Amino acid sequence: MAADAQICRTVDYNGIMKILHLSAQKPDSTGSGIYLAQTVAGFARMGCEQAVIAGIAPNDAPVFPEGVTFHPVRFETDQLPFPVCGMSNVMPYSATRYCDMTPEMTQQFKTAFRCAIGEVLEGFVPDLVVCHHLYLVASVVAHEIRERAEADPVFAGCKVVAICHSTDINQMRAHDLEHDYIVEGMHMLDEALALHAPQAAEIAEVYGIDPAQIRVIGTGYDRHQFHPEYGVREEGARRLVYVGKIWRRKGAMSLIRAIDQMPEDVAPRETVLVGGYSEQAEYDEAHVLAKQCRYPITFAGVVSQEQLIDEYARANVFVLPSFYEGLPLVILEAMACGCNVVATDLPGVQEWICEHLPDAPVTFVGPPRMRTTDEAVEEDLPAFEERLANALAQALSAPSPTCDTTPLSWDAVCARVLA
Repeated sequence: MAADAQICRTVDYNGIMKILHLSAQKPDSTGSGIYLAQTVAGFARMGCEQAVIAGIAPNDAPVFPEGVTFHPVRFETDQLPFPVCGMSNVMPYSATRYCDMTPEMTQQFKTAFRCAIGEVLEGFVPDLVVCHHLYLVASVVAHEIRERAEADPVFAGCKVVAICHSTDINQMRAHDLEHDYIVEGMHMLDEALALHAPQAAEIAEVYGIDPAQIRVIGTGYDRHQFHPEYGVREEGARRLVYVGKIWRRKGAMSLIRAIDQMPEDVAPRETVLVGGYSEQAEYDEAHVLAKQCRYPITFAGVVSQEQLIDEYARANVFVLPSFYEGLPLVILEAMACGCNVVATDLPGVQEWICEHLPDAPVTFVGPPRMRTTDEAVEEDLPAFEERLANALAQALSAPSPTCDTTPLSWDAVCARVLA
């Protein structure tokens, strides 16, 4: 019987990789959602057969490439009577914090995803399961695949991996929700996938995973959308663009203060801040600082991808003065569109970019000391803002770079996952 089952699977496989993707979060919002959507698109270009399980709100309708089957786990329903769980405590949509989940909510969560996984596995035997976040839903599927493999050899060849996005590590360090269950599940993974080497070291420390089972795959950008031929850039225009949440922890306030202290002959003639906000008070504070700044600053808000590409294409310099990131996708997008880049020198980012792009046009600025994971020591900010202003002045006066960024595309990430 076992031999017959294995033969059936071989025939069904037919040389086409079958991949199941899982995320407890919305698959089209936040960095991890974009990561999921873009890798699904990349694997589709490779001809893989795919299914996606993800948590969504009642009226959400994510769009995936043709041929990809989507199995939603809907929150705010009788089965899950609370909003989608968020890996960050502040999400761009209504979300439940993991630290606020009761035992009843946790059991409802596990049951809902276990049911969705079971329904998918009834007709789709994946060769590879890719989970986003080394956290609760990844543990659910790791346990489920392990149990099925022990009962039915058709699942014995199914590999399970999980991609770390840093917020999972933050959750593990912040509270004890299902801690032992999560760690047990992570030890069932075939591999944990990290964005960069320092993160890989954190995974080994937090979860106790053998470093030999952790592989660095990085992040990527959509080379089919982001490229320097898209728009028109004026050399010497000194146009600066920031993309991210308008938030103190993203360095938005420090950026405005840094611009204000720059000499007129090197300061940006135009600065555009692209992105939404979660905290009204901080957003209002940014507007006040911008009005007081000696140079013009525009708040563009949340924009479409077409508008975002246009902003990159018209900018001379992209800046990301954030105090905490995993591996920021926006840096790759900006470089692909021909921008010089100024960014905070955060753990793992410089090493990973320079490993793949030795000639990357990025100036890294030493960060302030940190009080918490993403909260800077206040007295260090003036010196950080001075360093930021000097780096911006140099980047704004530099010519537009020529740098082949395709080694950092989503297609390259997908190839690393399948390697």
